[in-house]
Amino acid sequence: MSSTISSATTPATTPAASSTATSGGAAASAAITSTGIGSGLNISAIVTALTNAFGAGQQQQLTNQATALDSQVSAFGTFTSALDTLQGTLSALENPAQLAGFDATVVDKTVATASAQSDAVAGQYNLAVQNLATSATLTSKAFASSGAVVGTGTLTIAVGNATTSINIDSTDNTLAGIAAAINGAANNPGVSASIITATGGSRLVLSGTTTGASNAITVTQTGGDGGLSALVYDPTNKVTNLTQTQAATDANFTVNGYPATNSSNVVAGVISGVTLNLVGASATGTSTTLTVSPDTTTASTSIGAFVTAVNGVLSAIQTLTAYDPTTQTAGALQGNATLQSFQSQLENILDTVNSSTSGVASLADLGITSDANTGSLDSNATTLSDALSSNLTAVGNLLGGANGIVTQIDALVTQYTQAGGLLATINQGLQTGLSNVTTQQNELNAELATYSATLTTQYNAMDAAVAALKETQTYLTAEFNPGASSSSSSASSSLSSGTTST
Repeated sequence: MSSTISSATTPATTPAASSTATSGGAAASAAITSTGIGSGLNISAIVTALTNAFGAGQQQQLTNQATALDSQVSAFGTFTSALDTLQGTLSALENPAQLAGFDATVVDKTVATASAQSDAVAGQYNLAVQNLATSATLTSKAFASSGAVVGTGTLTIAVGNATTSINIDSTDNTLAGIAAAINGAANNPGVSASIITATGGSRLVLSGTTTGASNAITVTQTGGDGGLSALVYDPTNKVTNLTQTQAATDANFTVNGYPATNSSNVVAGVISGVTLNLVGASATGTSTTLTVSPDTTTASTSIGAFVTAVNGVLSAIQTLTAYDPTTQTAGALQGNATLQSFQSQLENILDTVNSSTSGVASLADLGITSDANTGSLDSNATTLSDALSSNLTAVGNLLGGANGIVTQIDALVTQYTQAGGLLATINQGLQTGLSNVTTQQNELNAELATYSATLTTQYNAMDAAVAALKETQTYLTAEFNPGASSSSSSASSSLSSGTTST
């Protein structure tokens, strides 16, 4: 382009003219490569401003769409979180039997402790423990040390009906080696081996890990050098080279004077719904009192958590759909049909009246009522405590079971939160909308880049033309007014003002 401008504006006449044309071509070229040199305009700023103005409307529209969609995604996330919290409180209330809890208390805790399950029955019992269930313990004779060699062969150890055979060779034929081999046996029948070292020497101790008379320990040996015979305990064949320091016994106790036995000190099934943990023997001729009574603490806590979670959902809906006239701002989901529908269904369930439940027919009978001003649930602790104490079963039936209030709410929430449910579908639609906005934004950016490049080309062409005109002015001034040729700035000024000297 610079050569074209140069040839168009510089006649081929005198050597002086030729020299001027050369310098003029260089100036024109500089005007093209350095934006604004010819016109003095800030072309970059002009192009940026025009490009921004060109895309401002679409840019604002896309920004508004993205902001609205992001707000809705966040709002539905808040709503979903509130529903998840609510659903987490429901399982403790859906099973009436589970809600109707009981507490079991033993007066003398040095004799026993107890716990009650949901199928327990209130009552009071006398408990006496004659002896605890124990596991067997066998002890060997004294050896010089734990490293003393005992012998080789095969030890067969049995505990009740479980048996294992352990091969002992020269690598583990010491007292310590045998103990390690027993403890490391893959099919250990329920015996732990240890060594007691006292002033009289070291002894191998075999302790059963399971209590009960049926879990006695026997030890026999075969093969080897015969040294393992020192560890044989086989009462049936009258070979007792180990000493039984504690026999395997069942626990013996009485409930209301009736005798009972159990292989373990943890006893279930003797009293309906109660598990006893026997701790020690009673003093001779004495008993302690075991009391089973309704436990309303768990039910009260579970119901309180449920009320709090329901209020959390209602508060979230109110916030997300509200309009503040003072600030003239609306919630992200104002007028949203999904939230309005959920709230309506939830309130209908909360208003359920179960006429078949005697004494406790509605949430109001539990002291749970709706606040007329806020719409949230209020709870009266005294009314709830009275209902739980007087008719815990009826409370459980009102809340749980096939048609219970909590069961219905769980089914409602599941429709919204389950995979592929309503909220998942809505979120998928919002994400698709955001993706579309991103695509449109990319397309707009590409369009603006093209528009900016076109403007830049046009302004650079203008700038080059202005530079060429200035160069022509300089040449003409030099030809017709030689005295002014020494000041190129004056020539430029004259061209700018629209006058020339002749």
